[in-house]
Amino acid sequence: MAINENVAKALEDQINKELYSAYLYLTFANYYEDRGLKGFANWYMVQVQEETDHAKALRRYLLDNDYKPTMEAIAKPDKTFANDLEPLEAGLAHEEYVTSLIHHCYEVAQEAHDIRAMQMLDWFVKEQGEEEANARDMISNMKLFGSDPKGLYDLDREYATRTYIAQTTLPM
Repeated sequence: MAINENVAKALEDQINKELYSAYLYLTFANYYEDRGLKGFANWYMVQVQEETDHAKALRRYLLDNDYKPTMEAIAKPDKTFANDLEPLEAGLAHEEYVTSLIHHCYEVAQEAHDIRAMQMLDWFVKEQGEEEANARDMISNMKLFGSDPKGLYDLDREYATRTYIAQTTLPM
């Protein structure tokens, strides 16, 4: 059974959004590198890899369902930051936006009665819950400890320990 055109287009658009997320988080990493906060930069570099994985998983799903996705241009992030909290807040806002996009893809699949796409998107729905929780935790930690140099140093060291783990559970 061929994939529904509306579902394919929604997933194709989501590939672009995931790659934009990677590009956006790369700018966050750049900000923190410039500030000397290599742990925070590391956190976002891991995010870059995860967002790229998400795009690749969606691409693979479309290819496996006999649909050749078109790669569109990725928008240039336009964020600038005045302090160390702002990228974290922008990160949460962006994750909430991505959640709305995933929900839209799910709704399109549901409308098309595409059970297979809905099952694949279940993983993304769960992942977005985790992403939002992580973003909220980082904001809380920054508000609690980030204004103190020792607290900021400790947070930076903690975030430096995050390592990229290829997500073998991706719905490829």
